[in-house]
Amino acid sequence: MTDAPFLLLIGAGGNAPEYREFVLSRIAAAHRVVLVDAEVPAWTRPYLTPAHPHVAADLTDIASVAAAVKEFAADHPVSGVMTYMEHHVLAAAEVAQQLGLPTSTPESVAAARDKALTRRLLDEHQVPSARARQAVTAEQAVALADEIGYPVVVKPRSEAGSAGVIRATTAAEVEVAYQRAATESVLGAWHGPRGVLVEEWLDGAEISVETVVLGPGDARILAVTRKEAAPVTTTQEYGHVICASDPLLHDGELAAVVSGAVSALGLTCGVLCIELMLTSTGPRVVEVNARLGGDLLPLLAYHALGIDLAQIAAALATGAQPNLEPTRRAAAGIRFAYPDVSGVLERLTFPFGVHQLPYVERAVLSLRPPTYVSAPPLATLADRLAHWVVVAQDAPACRFLLADVARGLDVSIIPPAHAVSCTR
Repeated sequence: MTDAPFLLLIGAGGNAPEYREFVLSRIAAAHRVVLVDAEVPAWTRPYLTPAHPHVAADLTDIASVAAAVKEFAADHPVSGVMTYMEHHVLAAAEVAQQLGLPTSTPESVAAARDKALTRRLLDEHQVPSARARQAVTAEQAVALADEIGYPVVVKPRSEAGSAGVIRATTAAEVEVAYQRAATESVLGAWHGPRGVLVEEWLDGAEISVETVVLGPGDARILAVTRKEAAPVTTTQEYGHVICASDPLLHDGELAAVVSGAVSALGLTCGVLCIELMLTSTGPRVVEVNARLGGDLLPLLAYHALGIDLAQIAAALATGAQPNLEPTRRAAAGIRFAYPDVSGVLERLTFPFGVHQLPYVERAVLSLRPPTYVSAPPLATLADRLAHWVVVAQDAPACRFLLADVARGLDVSIIPPAHAVSCTR
């Protein structure tokens, strides 16, 4: 592998390595990885090529990224360009296209990033999705909500990780949600078109479909992720389960909607995470993410089906033939703990010995006391207290084990009126 060309990874994500290290480790197991980023997070170094770990570039400036990569590629063999970060999918597509490497077109990736454009293209191609309109003022957002009918979802046009996404049931809530959606940013900087959408609230079971696109018109479902129930007041993810025996893996109607969404946006290469709602009228698209799913979904697919989504994405980025065959028939799930009340986190522990349980793949505490935390509906990704992953023979057993670990989590939060000081 010492003479192999380099795979360039656009951005690693400086924080929350517990959600990203698995993907990077799987990519590095098959490729010589060079990180393109402003700096090198310490946790990524074991997975980067020692002689050439880093190409310095400002990821907020695609022209800067392209120039830095071209300079590197002039002296080193490069086999592919990829990213698993939502904010950098357009940069990766632009750079890959300029180097003549496999990629979906930047235009199709931009269509997935831009939720307003996504909705327009899905409507034009008659792919069922949520009705949505863009608002430029809080007053217009209220008028659109009145037209669509309550409840509605108010969301930024091009953010990720549920940042700024709020369910609103009244005009007053829409006004507040609009202001938050217009200013929310996950990384403190915007990486796409700004704007706010007012969207129909879809009632039903939420799923995501981990999809590989091998070429024009060739989209295949690799895994179906069932979203765990969350409080109706929040849009945050509370957990996921992937099962090898999920009947939706062979559902023709779902496959047609997924294929239609991919074609409507013009995506032709990569592993996508497509979010849908299973409504009474059939599957309807919520979002199309032109990258691997977050929240450790590749880890769940790996344990449940033996499918390596990260290596599949890397293979496609380098023009290689990926291995799509499942090798396991199990279930894997992840659960996230959020605070029940807002206040200062006083105590947070897992029960002794949880890491030794044979079905617990990992159990991770995300915050340390004393930290101020917000309960739903104000909770964000930053308020996640912990997460844990379990592996079982089927989905019901998986959910039982996830709940069993949850019962042992010891959490104490001091309400604001009783808190003296805290950190965030």
